[in-house]
Amino acid sequence: MSAPARLLTFALAAALTLTGCSAASAPSGDGDKAPAAKSRTVKTDYGEVKVPADPKRVVVLNHALAGYLYDLDVPVHATIPEDADGKGKFSPYWEKEAKGDGTTFLPWSVDGFDLEAILALEPDLIVGGGIGFPLFQAEKVYDNLSDIAPTVLVGKELGDWQSQFSFLADDVFGKDDVYDRHLAAYDKRIAEVKEAIEPPPGPVSFLALTGDGTAYGLVESVGLPTELKKVGIEPAPVFAEGGFKAYGGGGDMFELSTEKVGQTITQPSVFVMGFNADTTDVTTLKKNPVYGALPAFKTNHAYDLPHWVLRGDYDESMALLDNIEKRFS
Repeated sequence: MSAPARLLTFALAAALTLTGCSAASAPSGDGDKAPAAKSRTVKTDYGEVKVPADPKRVVVLNHALAGYLYDLDVPVHATIPEDADGKGKFSPYWEKEAKGDGTTFLPWSVDGFDLEAILALEPDLIVGGGIGFPLFQAEKVYDNLSDIAPTVLVGKELGDWQSQFSFLADDVFGKDDVYDRHLAAYDKRIAEVKEAIEPPPGPVSFLALTGDGTAYGLVESVGLPTELKKVGIEPAPVFAEGGFKAYGGGGDMFELSTEKVGQTITQPSVFVMGFNADTTDVTTLKKNPVYGALPAFKTNHAYDLPHWVLRGDYDESMALLDNIEKRFS
């Protein structure tokens, strides 16, 4: 065992020992007993977890999940940056709430979470998981996280904002009425936007690019493409018919070499976005001979989208509908 690991194990053991001592030394007289804390049992992909009914110090180990807690009026004590090794920036859709809660950013790197920093915050609940890298990292240290506080991971099968929000609202926090109101508002906007727009020539494909120019196609059966399909923008079966392999643990993207971009993105329209940042745009890509030669770019049916639509939460999905309505009305 490495020295940092030994230190963390010792710190966790010490914290748990102190917790046990405090419980053992509590007065036994009925008049002095504090009322038992209320809790609920949550069934997850990783087993049952007993969580506090009214948590006050929640740590969220995925920037993309934090917005749901603000929508549910659950205090977020800390979260992680959107990008590993990043400084951290609040989403404009929950910046006000984050500042009101005093939310801070935890260190986060490609090597994993800083468990000692999480322990120092003394959380009463940890929420993690979601899509992609944060889930992979949380799974690796799930037992360590559970030693710090009750830990609920949003499993990878919950791949869209509706299933994630519903799980957190209904199962974890007992606020299913809040989710129902948000879903009704979203469905109303879907109907309004579908009625208002003239969709671009279809079917359409989707590209996400990292800062170094690596291109990923979006799997058309999950996430963003399925949401735009609801307003009449039909996704092309690129992944289904291309023999691609889903990238990493997210299951919503597949990598495209430069050669494959030219061979695959031949649809009449294409939506372009960055990954974890606005890394590029259609104007810039059009100067690249590979992208400039694509049918959608040649006919001016390549469209920019902000990076946050890729794995958007409820608020971002509502903002996407505004974006689409404005662009295609």
